[in-house]
Amino acid sequence: MVKTHTLSNGVRIVSDPMPFTRSVSIGIWIHVGSRHEPSHLSGMAHFVEHMLFKGTASRSARDIAEQFDRIGGQINAFTTKEYTCLHAKVIDTHANQALEILADMFFHSQFLTADIEKEKQIIYEEIKMYEDTPDELVHDLLMEAAYPEQAFGRSILGSEQTVSTFTAKTVSEFQRNTYQPQRVVISVAGHYSPEFITEIGESFSSFPSMESDICLHEEAIFTPKQINRQKETEQTHVCFGFEAVSSQSEAIYPLAIVNNLLGGSMSSRLFQHIREDRGLAYSVYSYFSTYEDQGLFTIYAGVANDQLDELKEAIEYNVRQLVLHGITLDELAAQKEQLKGHILLSSEGTDSRMEQNGKNELLLGQPQTVESFISRLEAVTFDELHRFVEQCLTKEPAIAIVSP
Repeated sequence: MVKTHTLSNGVRIVSDPMPFTRSVSIGIWIHVGSRHEPSHLSGMAHFVEHMLFKGTASRSARDIAEQFDRIGGQINAFTTKEYTCLHAKVIDTHANQALEILADMFFHSQFLTADIEKEKQIIYEEIKMYEDTPDELVHDLLMEAAYPEQAFGRSILGSEQTVSTFTAKTVSEFQRNTYQPQRVVISVAGHYSPEFITEIGESFSSFPSMESDICLHEEAIFTPKQINRQKETEQTHVCFGFEAVSSQSEAIYPLAIVNNLLGGSMSSRLFQHIREDRGLAYSVYSYFSTYEDQGLFTIYAGVANDQLDELKEAIEYNVRQLVLHGITLDELAAQKEQLKGHILLSSEGTDSRMEQNGKNELLLGQPQTVESFISRLEAVTFDELHRFVEQCLTKEPAIAIVSP
């Protein structure tokens, strides 16, 4: 049973025992992402995430890597629009050591000038890598098209221009001022003892709280804009982005079904029509992203440069058919069963359970069990589904295209 315990300083600990496993996954979730950055610090949340691995007062970057390798563990981190997560997975006998290293990185990373200058070069290369990967770049451009001139629409990586201005002072100040106890969730899933949860509490109880919250809070406003980027590519890459719903909305359940039906699997309408029937694209799919106050339903495809118009017509045809004719009873039952299978299979790992619980506590204020999600998904009606389709897919989308 998932339990949440809040420390006196505001840090929340979410624990999910899985006694029949031998692994433990631990995640430190911080409610700080790229949407919380002022424009001149674009990319800072992601940069801080990188710097957490560069050494503490008692460990070098090599020490951190070697100590996890020595125990056969995994450690990583990622940054999104709304949060940063530092996480590890180890066998149960090494849980205490993993926690000690993670806490050391979280509280005692040094942010030395020499390390910052080296890391800038790594970020520059990461930015160039995205520029050289058009099927990934187009998704960033879609966010820029959908949320122009907004923190929400800027790249999580920032730009070479903004990253070049980062200093030891600005990096440490951003981390110190935004990594506040009330913005932190520790999520644990797997095989552990009750004493381990007590140890987490002791490690984070001395984390001082601050009354002020300096994170940028800017409302995200969707705009159906189009961006075209010219690059020397063998294919044209296109994304359609429809305004969807926030992570707080009950419409997230019909959204999941619509996504699965339209482009979320190999049996989906887009995959079968565009790839299997017409041979227009090798890669075509849809997915959805939900945030605190916004959501985006995205359709992506890569196509031969001279077949873009044909591809767009095929995508628009499938969207129009769903709007006009909806979904059959058999399709609805099949989508629910398919999603149920995906959710249950993915929930068997300690890392996926840790991630699900951490994200739900951080963004929704409460963990959500797999069983409750499936129960609500199975209860979705035709009326809910059609109402969502009418709200989402009849409006003009934002569009991003990368092509020669």
